Amino acid sequence: MKILGIIPSRYASSRFPGKPLCEINGKTMIRRVYEQTLKSKQVTDVIIATDDERIATHVASFNGRCMMTSAENRSGTERCQEVVSRLSSSRNESYDVIINIQGDEPFIDPGQIDELAGCFSEGNATIATLGKKITDLNELKDHNVVKVIMDVNSKAIYFSRYGIPYLRGSEEKDWLSMHAYFKHIGIYGYTPSALDAITRLPESALEQAESLEQLRWLENGFSITIKITGYESISVDVPADLLKITNKYL
Repeated sequence: MKILGIIPSRYASSRFPGKPLCEINGKTMIRRVYEQTLKSKQVTDVIIATDDERIATHVASFNGRCMMTSAENRSGTERCQEVVSRLSSSRNESYDVIINIQGDEPFIDPGQIDELAGCFSEGNATIATLGKKITDLNELKDHNVVKVIMDVNSKAIYFSRYGIPYLRGSEEKDWLSMHAYFKHIGIYGYTPSALDAITRLPESALEQAESLEQLRWLENGFSITIKITGYESISVDVPADLLKITNKYL
């Protein structure tokens, strides 16, 4: 099975402009993500997809593979689809699975990528992502931490910024001892046909309500396989997060 890892990377960021090129102990964030992805046992090729020449020039400096993509892409998902489409049409390169890797997780564990890839080799997944059990009440209450609930076949039922399900008649402080809650780990895998289909969908009402792109896919009848993982990496959203990851990993 041929698997393409794509790392969407934008220079513009309202909370952290130039984030991909910030240095972490002598290496830029985007380089660290790229090198961690290369360690995956399942990924065949890795491409950084960007709309910024500064990022493309930097990737070339460490001999990474990069593709310039349109600044009109509204999401990393659309950027991934542009890469796949262009590889297929201009270079006749095709892949069985596409994995969308977040460009702001410089210490992502390659095992996390391999677990996601396994959803496609072991089953009939067309879209897959990861979930991790929540053990901290603050995470359950944090609206920046996306939660997911799934059915008995490990298919997503719903994603929310709210702690779901709501336990009627119980105090929120007791919820974790009464029910298993899971947060969403934002790495996605898709078959090429599924990736093409979901990028053609218009924004949905649920997506707009929670500002979660994956709700568009659910609302349109797509199945999302959830793999429960023990891996977790810290994303960098603001400059202050650099200290957090330095303390944890370096």
